[in-house]
Amino acid sequence: MNITDYCVNGILVLLVVRQVRGSRLDLINLVLPVVLVSATAAYYLRSVPTVGNDLVLELVLAGSGVALGLLCGLATHLRREADGVYAKAGFVAAALWVFGMAVRMVFAFAADHGAGDAIADFSRSHQITSAQAWIAAFVMMALAQAVTRLVVIRYRAYRLTASAARDLAAA
Repeated sequence: MNITDYCVNGILVLLVVRQVRGSRLDLINLVLPVVLVSATAAYYLRSVPTVGNDLVLELVLAGSGVALGLLCGLATHLRREADGVYAKAGFVAAALWVFGMAVRMVFAFAADHGAGDAIADFSRSHQITSAQAWIAAFVMMALAQAVTRLVVIRYRAYRLTASAARDLAAA
């Protein structure tokens, strides 16, 4: 990992701080995480290999990103106020986000600091054809986690708003 890698990961971790503080759901809260993760994807993703078991690796890690995003979204506290819905990530949501980041960072650090041969052996024995497959898989994991979290939070906010409107109409 180089200094750019650490900076990119640091920026993504700062998203957690923003989420823990809590804020009203608005366009910035919707767009910012997707833009940052998409920019990260554009920086790292050169191709998406699909030969051998590359696609399986990418789908497994993207699926784990979906699972983490789903759990993050469900663990985020929502409350309805007069001016909109507010979201605040609790400890569990923040820990899941950081866990996803840590898995990716630890893998990259390990690959550069002694685990490269073990990763290469694993890749050969499981027909993973290149380092680019690992990069693509981890980028897809991050993107899936961010997008799934946002979809879950937005859906929950919609339901919260709809139930408040139903309650108001019933009264």
